[in-house]
Amino acid sequence: MFYTANAQNNPVIAHRGAWAEKTIPQNSRASLKKAIELKCYGSEFDVHLTKDNILVVNHDNEFLGKDIASATYKELLSLKMSNGETIPTVEEFIKIAKKKNKHKTKLIYEIKTSPLGRERTKETVRESVDLIKKMKMEDMTEFILFDYESAKELVAIYPQAKVHSLTPVTPQKIKEDGLTGLDFHFSVYDKNPTYIPDAKKLGLKTNVWTVNKKEDMVRFLDLGIDYITTDRAAELLEIVKERNQK
Repeated sequence: MFYTANAQNNPVIAHRGAWAEKTIPQNSRASLKKAIELKCYGSEFDVHLTKDNILVVNHDNEFLGKDIASATYKELLSLKMSNGETIPTVEEFIKIAKKKNKHKTKLIYEIKTSPLGRERTKETVRESVDLIKKMKMEDMTEFILFDYESAKELVAIYPQAKVHSLTPVTPQKIKEDGLTGLDFHFSVYDKNPTYIPDAKKLGLKTNVWTVNKKEDMVRFLDLGIDYITTDRAAELLEIVKERNQK
């Protein structure tokens, strides 16, 4: 028995894509394609806005030593990842997800907090919403953010969006502000053991990151977590598969 990516028995979100399965860069086109190939529920990636308002994918504020916020997209294209890829745009990620994704692996879209301040972060929010709507990816995209005010801005301009808070506020607060769920580091759940059952009572989704040890994967599955973000997507998929066959 295996499972499709939109089934409830697949909680696996590949952290920055499924880069750990091969020697491939994080947040690369290749890591996204691998997450889709593995049939993960979702593939998480990090989004920044360039000086000329292009949405690009990278974890840090710098891409291979070049500051993204103060660089143009053309300037960033002169740099190459270890596999020869240039910095991906969000539009390219969307096209990959639409073309090679019969299992409907979702885009777990993290809007990074801009080093230029909250207004620039909110501009990233607006640009992101416009692009997702333009490319008709509303049902395939879920947003995560650390900047809680920008998360509320996203909900205000796009009430239908699935928006999960990376900032550890209470489930009650998340519900009141109209967000979809919690997306917390495992240490937050360990310190607040009622968060998962409280979220379920409120109809909120729960995700935990970044879980790479088998015993922690099993522990959070036993706690009834909805999703687990991991660098070891293939290993977690096997654990879930074995549990589903019992």
